[in-house]
Amino acid sequence: MDDPVHGMKALHEAVTTARQGLPTDPLAALHTLRLLRDTLAAWEPELIAAARLDGTSWAALAPALGVTSRQAAERRFLRLQPTTTGETTGEARIDAQRDRRAGDRAVADWARRNAATLRKLASHAATRLTDTDTADRLDEALAHHDPTTLLAPLAAAHPHLADHHGDLADQIDAITDHTTALRRQAGEQRRQRRA
Repeated sequence: MDDPVHGMKALHEAVTTARQGLPTDPLAALHTLRLLRDTLAAWEPELIAAARLDGTSWAALAPALGVTSRQAAERRFLRLQPTTTGETTGEARIDAQRDRRAGDRAVADWARRNAATLRKLASHAATRLTDTDTADRLDEALAHHDPTTLLAPLAAAHPHLADHHGDLADQIDAITDHTTALRRQAGEQRRQRRA
């Protein structure tokens, strides 16, 4: 709806007119109501995301959303989110998001346990890269305290290393394959516990 304020005024007038028993066009009003409802529904996840970016907790959002717990607030947000990965229902989006989080936790745990290996590999890769942007991203990740930040720049370095530094490219491949398997296993384990 281009002008929700105008739509609200038109709806208010239609309802007031109908209550007074005067002639009105209820079909036009219902059409406007549906458009307005769709517009408001599209705004809600945007406002929730903005609140989260501002640091608002799920617990603080719950009353504003008319729910009683932080879990319910997060579920509402996930159900409202537009899908980009093929989930067709709100519950499927919730499950997919929880699978992603379980995978992220599994990969982060593994990366922290293998931080020294990851840092050594990233350091070797950075010194052998001829693509300066990729090398800069690796250097930035090396400066970060969390070793999980090394995984994406390492994967991005792979194509630049494959031709002349196959051993490094193979090590990066092995890590990428391993973290992909960790993500899949974590999602499967979460679904098994739920079943």
